[in-house]
Order: sequence, then C-alpha cells, then structure tokens
Amino acid sequence: MLKYIFSIALLAISILGNAQEKDTTAISYPERYGLRVGVDLHRLSKSFYEKEYKGLEIIGDYRLTQRFYLAGELGNEDKTVDDDRLNFTTNGTYFKAGFDFNSFENWLDMENMIYVGMRYGVSSFSQTLNSYKIYEPNNFYGENIVISGVKYNGLTASWIEIIGGVKAELFSNLYLGFSLRLNYLVSNKKPSNFDNLYIPGFNRTYDGKFGTGLNYTLSYFIPIYKKNKSHSKSEKL
Repeated sequence: MLKYIFSIALLAISILGNAQEKDTTAISYPERYGLRVGVDLHRLSKSFYEKEYKGLEIIGDYRLTQRFYLAGELGNEDKTVDDDRLNFTTNGTYFKAGFDFNSFENWLDMENMIYVGMRYGVSSFSQTLNSYKIYEPNNFYGENIVISGVKYNGLTASWIEIIGGVKAELFSNLYLGFSLRLNYLVSNKKPSNFDNLYIPGFNRTYDGKFGTGLNYTLSYFIPIYKKNKSHSKSEKL
C-alpha cells in the first residue's frame, strides 16, 4: 500500500511541476515604436462656432520606452475678450515640450494610453486694447467707453503644465484622445499699464498664476521600428 501511495505522490508532483513550468514560460511579441502626430479638435472646432476666436494646435508624441513618450504641442491663437471693463484681442504662437507616462497595461498588440505627463510651455504674443470703460461721476450712466486701439507687441510668457489624459485607438493607427491640464505661470512679461488676461496656449490667467486647459485630439501613428517584449504565459493576456 505504501508503495502505491508513494508512486501516486511522485506522479502528482511531476504533473504539478510540468504545469508550473508551462505557466511561467515566457513568450515574446513585437511592440511598435514611432511618431504620432495630429490636431487638437477642441481649438479647431471652436474656430468655427465662436466668432471671436481662431486657433490651431498640432500635437505629437514619440515613444522612447515601453512607458515613456516625448510629447509636445505647437499652436497659434487669436482671441478677442469682451469683459465688463474692457475689450482686448490677444494674438500669438506657443510651443510646449515634455513627456507622458503611460500607466495602462496593454494586451499584446494594443497601444492605448492612460497617462500622466508634464510640459514646459512658452508663448510669444501681442495684446491690443480695443476699448475700456472709465467711471465718470458727471456722466448720467456713471461710465464712459474709451476707444483705444493701442497694441502691445513683444510680450512673452512661460509656464509648467501637469497633464492627465487618455488615448484610444479607433481604427488602425488612428487615435482619439482627451486631456485635462493644470497650468502654473513661471514668467509673464506684461505691458506697463495692462495685464495679460489671456495668454495663447495658457488660456485665461484670472489675475493669478494658475490656469486650466483641455484638448480633444485626433492623431495618426507612424511606426518606425519594433522591439520585442517578453511576456509570461501566467500573466493575463
């Protein structure tokens, strides 16, 4: 009897050992590395339905490693703001550069992203003070509108952005994305008697250093090369 029990135990250990060996066998499959370029649909569509705004932003990222991407945006904005006290037009260009970190674990050949990132942005722009209101006690309405037309050139600003977003593949190599951004002004060259209430690429300043932004992107991936990634059979595919 002991002989049979010992034989059965050896057989069970052998089966378990083989099963474990199969589970931990590593396989490899190619991951694509390359450049993804596209446009910000938010700014592009806003140019059609908001008559006081014109803007275009080109976006891009390049995959450096399995998780990290170099990323940046290049754009131009022309926006007229009509506040309670003044009316002004901002026009200029901006550039942002930084990185994205993909926290999403893709299955095999999937290339979607749930990411966090950072950008450093710089902008060169002009401000035109179209008109403003001044208080006049002798005026029946208590204020008077002054037409100005003064233009301030050579203005600059720089800022840091913290980003969170997603990118999902709709069709082969075509991606739809969305991101939210929290901005902090690092430098801000202002006219002597006028504040930069709107900065291209940064958005509204709200009389402070913080700002927010968002974008909806449509981009196309251009594969350049492939690199094999090891994957264990015991991991979920």
